[in-house]
Amino acid sequence: MKGPESPQYGRLLRPGNTNCGGCGMSVAFQMFRRSIGETNVQLVIPACCAAVAAGGFPFSAYEAPVLLSTFASAASTASGMSQVARLNCEDTRVVCWAGDGGTYDIGLASLSGAAERNEDILFVCYDNEIYGNTGGQRSSATPAGAGASNITKGKIEPKKDIIGIMAAHGIPYAATVSLANPDDARRKFERSINGKGFRFLLILAPCPTGWKSDPSMTIELVRLAVRSGLFPVIEVENGNRWTINIDPDFSRADLERYLSLQRRFRKSEINPDDMGKAIDLQWGKLRTLAS
Repeated sequence: MKGPESPQYGRLLRPGNTNCGGCGMSVAFQMFRRSIGETNVQLVIPACCAAVAAGGFPFSAYEAPVLLSTFASAASTASGMSQVARLNCEDTRVVCWAGDGGTYDIGLASLSGAAERNEDILFVCYDNEIYGNTGGQRSSATPAGAGASNITKGKIEPKKDIIGIMAAHGIPYAATVSLANPDDARRKFERSINGKGFRFLLILAPCPTGWKSDPSMTIELVRLAVRSGLFPVIEVENGNRWTINIDPDFSRADLERYLSLQRRFRKSEINPDDMGKAIDLQWGKLRTLAS
């Protein structure tokens, strides 16, 4: 059965799921579904908020086949599913939908292995910059200055450059996705779902619970992160062709507002000017790569 309301090609994430209000991952899921249309997908979800969103057995909030994996094995599980689909000539796309813990940290080994083998899968990281499902602990995706439940003050170390790491594997396609720029997001969702080989998408997905922000400000937070230069909107082809999709105005006012809308930065008393200098350095590197 096909069509927008069929079980196979419906909303993917249906009403009645257990996600929090304003969840960036939920918004990303719906934008992804609208972008891929009637493409047949199989989902692999490691331990994360998306894993519990389905609800209790025997019910599910997902309208696609889902295999829940351990934190560390999402990419390797998806690799096997992709190979089986290929051998059976199945018209399907295998998609990993993982948080930052299952991407930057615990899942990095299998992610790197699948990328190195250029497995035919799409790996999507919805990055809420914490271990949101287990209490909001810091991860290597947590930015400098942000608080978390297992540290007394703001994190000291800078955020890991996961796009740079994936680009170093020479994969066919890697990109960042802004939920505040739906046209660019849709194009990237469409390109990645229809591509071949290993594809990687990074989505900034605010978590009102962990970020201590107003649920109604989720998209505004992404917009401010993009405008201030904090979240670069870019894509990389074959590891060496870097493209800047949105050139921000690097507004310090937008950066200050971004920080003020989240209580997670208050304990560190982070200086926006120091944060701005780090942003300028990051963009100097990006412009060199893009040139």
